[in-house]
Amino acid sequence: MVPDETAKRDPLFRYDEPIFADEDLLRISHLPGPNRIVGRDEHMQKVAEALNPAIFGQEPTHLFIFGKTGTGKSLISRSVSKRVENEASNESVGVETAFIDCGEQTTEASVIKTIGRELNDPAETGITVPQRGLGTGDYYDRLWRIIDTVSDVTLVILDEIDMLEDDEVLRKLSRAGENRRITDSTVGIIGISNKIDFPDELNERVKSSFAHDELVFPPYDAHQLIDILQNRADAFRDDVLSDDAIPLTAALAAQEHGDARKAIDILRNAGRIATKQDDPEVTESHVYAAKEKTEADRFAELIDGAPTQAKAILLALTVLTENRHQEQFPTQQIYRQYQSIASELDVDALSERRVQEILQEQDFLNVIDSETKGRGRGRGVHTMHRLLEDPDIVKKVLHRDDRIADLGI
Repeated sequence: MVPDETAKRDPLFRYDEPIFADEDLLRISHLPGPNRIVGRDEHMQKVAEALNPAIFGQEPTHLFIFGKTGTGKSLISRSVSKRVENEASNESVGVETAFIDCGEQTTEASVIKTIGRELNDPAETGITVPQRGLGTGDYYDRLWRIIDTVSDVTLVILDEIDMLEDDEVLRKLSRAGENRRITDSTVGIIGISNKIDFPDELNERVKSSFAHDELVFPPYDAHQLIDILQNRADAFRDDVLSDDAIPLTAALAAQEHGDARKAIDILRNAGRIATKQDDPEVTESHVYAAKEKTEADRFAELIDGAPTQAKAILLALTVLTENRHQEQFPTQQIYRQYQSIASELDVDALSERRVQEILQEQDFLNVIDSETKGRGRGRGVHTMHRLLEDPDIVKKVLHRDDRIADLGI
């Protein structure tokens, strides 16, 4: 007798997938094939021109790529690098790529160690790259030996490069061949940043030695976002996307930052909401609900783990935004509101100077936007701050902290 498989299944879980055919196509980590990348032909061509020499074993042009989150900077860099690897193999040239998230690997030593571990094949090189226990110089020595062994050209993509604590790694990587650290290979660097003025912040030694080209990625418009989403529509089963689901998703994302990641997240969350509600189709209502969830999730990533003081300062700006008919507020006004909130939280109020520093940190993290303005001739300057998210979203995320929620604000 054949056992009834359905009888063995745990009723806690569901075993059907009525909405998605391949949800992985909507994951941020997914690297789509070249035929799915749209809206960036010109920028892809420029990245390809910079990396083209690598196909023939020659040193590529170093690049700095700038643009807001979700404008395709990392996607294009990774995609073109992969295509360079494939074309180089046809020329019997070995190209290897290391992708480093500098938001996680912030120190010189951790960057070099991570590059080494990504590139290394101990069976081929006979070299180990331990997680800890070596000095920075020792990690460099091992990296040079690995590069010389595994590739003719190594492409290093440094995502969120402005998060590095020390930019000396740029100088050393770019001059490795010149200084004879590597003899049988060459290195090309792509630095990716949300901050277009990042090169101005480099130390003078790096500025003088790191020759590079620069490329700016603008936000996507609604038409481009529609093309991007339609190229991933096969993530869903046939006939489950309503006619307005993709156009609405694109319009909502384009209204704010032209962020393709956010657009893809919204569409994916809309599908999940439809699945949860056992609805047969992804409709406008699912998209609107998904937009709110996506914004809350993205904002939570930015402030989860932030100290209570930072949350109190952000709450002060949120309260002002809700209660006043304006978007921007000077530090002094935020500080007065913060003092009241700190008192209610029963925490010692920080100095106004420290509050200004924390606001600057939140600006750097793209939680808020800060702008320095002149008061007029001879009257100095002041900094104005505004939320980048809807106050309702900010409060919903802040209320995940019980101490903030208990204030009843």
